[in-house]
Amino acid sequence: MLEKFERYPLTFGPSPIEKLERLSAHLGGGVELYAKREDCNSGLAFGGNKIRKLEYIVPDAIASGADTLVTIGGVQSNHTRQVAAVAAKIGMKCRLVQESWVPFQDAVYDRVGNILMSRVMGAEIELVDEGFDIGIRKSWEAALQDVKDKGGNPYPIPAGASVHKYGGLGFVGFAEEVRAQEAELGFSFDYIVVCTVTGSTHAGMVVGFAKDDRQKHVIGIDASGTPEQTHAQVLDIAQKTAALIELDRDITAEDVVLKTEYAYPEYGVPSDETNDAIRMSARLEGMMTDPVYEGKSMQGMIDLVRTDFFPSGSKVLYAHLGGVPAINAYSYIYRNG
Repeated sequence: MLEKFERYPLTFGPSPIEKLERLSAHLGGGVELYAKREDCNSGLAFGGNKIRKLEYIVPDAIASGADTLVTIGGVQSNHTRQVAAVAAKIGMKCRLVQESWVPFQDAVYDRVGNILMSRVMGAEIELVDEGFDIGIRKSWEAALQDVKDKGGNPYPIPAGASVHKYGGLGFVGFAEEVRAQEAELGFSFDYIVVCTVTGSTHAGMVVGFAKDDRQKHVIGIDASGTPEQTHAQVLDIAQKTAALIELDRDITAEDVVLKTEYAYPEYGVPSDETNDAIRMSARLEGMMTDPVYEGKSMQGMIDLVRTDFFPSGSKVLYAHLGGVPAINAYSYIYRNG
């Protein structure tokens, strides 16, 4: 599906799939849970889902003659950390706008985890006191102009790489990769669970799994707290990505399944149930998840198993998108485990 698109290899190869034996058994054993470990997909600053997206964006950045990658996220953005790593890898400068998307007051919030690594990797960081939104931000546009004004040649990468024209391609490739792994495993997954915020990870999966009519079995777990805006953005990205790869079917609103029950209390703030899910996956599988994204999608998957959303005997693939470094910024919550 992606043969005509140039790819700059940044990952180790196919990310591994592991069976979550103990978590499955703990939840009754009626549903088989597996994880595809995008958190182990690259050696670039702990990897993650954005590395897969950036493989299809970097060739365009290089072709543009840019010298600086410019992107935006929250203070503990996984995306900005991954862009900083990629910039270092390809020899470009990096300008990061980090907005105050999360009302969290841990004393070290802006000094550890993702933002610490971005600083170590040499990114120029601007902290901006603006609240959360998944749309295009004025502060990002101002940063792009500032790079130009100083004689640089910026390459714009929006939040999460999501509304970039190539933002959905990486997770079309994810679906292709899963199909190849399913052939080796000898079975197909009935459902895929993925965290959804800026949208292109979910959107790329919808397009990729539409090839074998599984798009409605991609279950997005909203962590944005802005579900209507998020659903609309996922749909828009999916439709544009489908057109870009010349998919032979239409993508409709019904193809985007978004479970909205788990984003509370707000973006970036874990609920007690999120923290319970983080501890459960850690203590049963040694698999760490974070308070912003994967903790909430893990919470959602656990609840969907417990409430019989998945029919008995289902094989469910949890897309672990990475982001664990952010847990360091929430250290007070987990000071006793």
